[in-house]
Amino acid sequence: MNEKKASEAAEDVVPETALDTEDKEETQESETETEEASADDTVENTVEDTVEDAEEGENEEASEDAKEKKKLFGRKPKKDSKDEKIEELTDRVTRQMAEFDNFRKRTEREKAAMYEIGAKDIIEKILPVVDNFERGLAAVPEEQKEDSFVTGMEMIYKQIMTTLESVGVKPIEAVGTEFNPDLHNAVMHVEDEEAGDNMVVEEFQKGYTYRDSVVRHSMVKVAN
Repeated sequence: MNEKKASEAAEDVVPETALDTEDKEETQESETETEEASADDTVENTVEDTVEDAEEGENEEASEDAKEKKKLFGRKPKKDSKDEKIEELTDRVTRQMAEFDNFRKRTEREKAAMYEIGAKDIIEKILPVVDNFERGLAAVPEEQKEDSFVTGMEMIYKQIMTTLESVGVKPIEAVGTEFNPDLHNAVMHVEDEEAGDNMVVEEFQKGYTYRDSVVRHSMVKVAN
């Protein structure tokens, strides 16, 4: 009887001890899982903090770089006195060269204008001599045109005209052309049915141009 009671008591004791062991194991496993989860959270937080710190560091470095660039671009570096002097002298030399070039061009234009004015003045004084040659040769009788003296005068006249033409002097066409006030000077007007309107029918004095500039206008008679 006593053995049976002892056996029952032993059976009652054993299960309770197993349950306690199982509870302890479960508790330890739960604590272990909690510690692991806490460790993972700690690692994740540490990584996130590290990443945030790195980003903040990069942002600070970028901000510092931006400030440095702003300083460099916002404020011009101070020039050396030698560089300023070189720039000043270079600017003065450039200005003087431009002024000299303008002076040279202006002088050339003035020289050309003075030359043309002087040439026109001389030509204008020579033209009366040419007119007298033409009048004299036109007055020679037909039977005397073969005379050596007349032949010599004709040769001199041709030489004068060739020389004038070589320097740019040309006679103005008049008879048979339309009246042009820029070239002709009308001193007479006549009604002529055979001639066209506003046509030059006679020339009293020959006109000349020098390099497309009129030295003397032709003195003419205009019809209709």
